[in-house]
Amino acid sequence: FASTPPVIDFAGSGVVHLVGGIGAILGAIIVGSRKGRWDPDLSTEFDGHSVPFCVLGTFCLWFGWYGFNPGSTGSMHDADTANLAGIVAVNTTLSPCVAGLLVFFLRAKVVEPKCLDVGAFCNGILAGLVSITAGCAVMKPWEACIIGCIGGLLYVGASLLLTRLKVDDVVDAFPVHGVCGMWGVLACGFFGNPDEGIGGNGVFYGGDQLGTQILLVVFIWLWVGVLSTIILVPLKFAGALRLSDDFQDKGADLMEHSPSKAYGHHHVEPKV
Repeated sequence: FASTPPVIDFAGSGVVHLVGGIGAILGAIIVGSRKGRWDPDLSTEFDGHSVPFCVLGTFCLWFGWYGFNPGSTGSMHDADTANLAGIVAVNTTLSPCVAGLLVFFLRAKVVEPKCLDVGAFCNGILAGLVSITAGCAVMKPWEACIIGCIGGLLYVGASLLLTRLKVDDVVDAFPVHGVCGMWGVLACGFFGNPDEGIGGNGVFYGGDQLGTQILLVVFIWLWVGVLSTIILVPLKFAGALRLSDDFQDKGADLMEHSPSKAYGHHHVEPKV
């Protein structure tokens, strides 16, 4: 709107991550839970099969984020653009560090079963990355730390809520990308000092950015929500979204792939 300031979403907390997160939560709801997902006797059957791969994947994503966020400057031909890319890189480092450590602490000391959870630590890192992606170019480093901290808290809360509601979001896509994507967009309405001269316009400094950021979140929810529903519901009725119970019991590797034991999970009896 002509009467409101332009949207701040530098590298896509909204147009990338919130879009994906909304599609993920609607997909999880429409497809439904995997067979036996909420059976207490089968809970361990749904744990990730490789924590080292999870960590490796997180480092690959984090490394790629330095192209995703600093690369969104579009150029680095003078001192101003180089400094901009530099502050973006710093914020892209601090926010995930704070978020990941906070989530790791909460899983170890606060949230049951109070164990060291490396998988949650990795998702906490991603939560911090998503949270700072919108405002990485208009925030000071200390603001990035606060945004990452809040993003970590929101991730844990959203993940626990989906479990309580028995929504089978397999990799916590909505808590990481949807909830933290929303927070990243809205954070630009709170933080960012206009006096710093780097594009911030937060209400904490007398700015008027928050209304625009709220409108962006609403429009993304409407656009992606409607289109995702239009696409997913017919596919569900056509039987194209879900593997049969037989597939889920035996595993897709065994049913339609070769070799059938791709992960080496077959049971071997010990020799006596």
